[in-house]
Amino acid sequence: MATKSFLKNIVIKDKKSAEAFVSALENAETKGRKNVKFNTVAKTIQDKEIIRKMFGEE
Repeated sequence: MATKSFLKNIVIKDKKSAEAFVSALENAETKGRKNVKFNTVAKTIQDKEIIRKMFGEE
C-alpha cells in the first residue's frame, strides 16, 4: 500500500458509501500479507565525503 493512501481523508455522505467502506474494510481484514525478502542490506552513511561521491559531487 502506498504511503500517500494513509494521508487521505474519507468523506462518507450516504448510507451506500458507508456500507461500501465497511465492506472494503472487512474484505481487507481477511487478506493475508505478502512476505518481502530484501536482496540488499541497507547501512547508515554519516561521512559527508562518501555522500557527496554517491551523488557525483566530488
